[in-house]
Amino acid sequence: MPELPEVETVKRTLEELVVGKTIQSVNIAWPNIIKRPADPTEFTTEVKGQTIHSMRRRGKFLLFDLDDIVMVSHLRMEGRYGVYKQDDAPVPHTHVTFGFSDGTELRYQDVRKFGTMHLFEKGKEEETMPLIQLGVEPFDDAFTVELLTNASQKTTRKIKPFLLDQKTVVGLGNIYVDEALFRARIHPERLAHSLADEEFQKLHHSIVETLSEAVQLGGSSIKSYVNGQGEMGMFQQTLEVYGRKNEPCKHCEDTIIRIVVGGRGTHYCPTCQTN
Repeated sequence: MPELPEVETVKRTLEELVVGKTIQSVNIAWPNIIKRPADPTEFTTEVKGQTIHSMRRRGKFLLFDLDDIVMVSHLRMEGRYGVYKQDDAPVPHTHVTFGFSDGTELRYQDVRKFGTMHLFEKGKEEETMPLIQLGVEPFDDAFTVELLTNASQKTTRKIKPFLLDQKTVVGLGNIYVDEALFRARIHPERLAHSLADEEFQKLHHSIVETLSEAVQLGGSSIKSYVNGQGEMGMFQQTLEVYGRKNEPCKHCEDTIIRIVVGGRGTHYCPTCQTN
C-alpha cells in the first residue's frame, strides 16, 4: 500500500501534470470506487466542467482542489494515476478516466479495485469520514515528542500497531514503521506505553528522518508503486530491514527476522532491536 512518501510523490507529480486543467468528461468503469456521492452519475455531473486548481495530501489521501469541491482519493493497495493523451492505447485495469479540455486525460488504474473517491464541498472535507479521524502530519510542528508520548500512555497496544493507527500521526504504513523502529533501535513488540522518554525522542526523530529521506527519493517501489509519470521510487534501495528476511543486518550482520505483529508482517534485527 502506498504510504506517505509515495502519496506525496504522486501529489507532486500530478501538480506538474494536471493543475490548471479543466475536466471535460468522466468515464467510470467500476462504480464501486465512487463512495461519495453514492450515485456515480451524480459524481460525474459534479466533476464535469471543474478545473483542478491545486493538489494536496492528507496522510495517505490525495486531495484534488477543484472550483468549489474537493475530491479525496485513496489509492489503497495498488491504485495509481497516470496522465495520457486521449488517443493513447487503453491501459489495463483503468476504472476511472477524467478527460481534459486540452486533449489529455487522467486515468486511475487499480488491479484490486480497492481505491476510493469522495467529493466534498470545499472546506468541509475534514469534517467527516474519511479524513476526520486522522492525526497530525509528521512534518507539522504539532507532531512533537510530547504528543507521541502522551498518546502512547492511553493504549495497551504494541508499538508497531500503535504507529500504524492513523489517529495519532498519519502516513506511516508497514514499510516505514519497520524502518523507523529499526533506526530507533526499538523492538516492534514493545508495549507503546513502556518506552522511556529517551526512546520516544529517538523514535520521533527516526519517524521524521525516515519519511523525509523517503520523500526525497520518491518513495519505495515495493510491488507495483510508481508515480504519476510511471517512474519508480528509489528508497527501497536503502531499506534496512523491511523485505530483508534472512538477510544480514547492514550494521551488525545478524540475520533479519520476519514475524507477525498486529496481523502485519514485521521485519527487525534481533541484535540491534533487543529493547
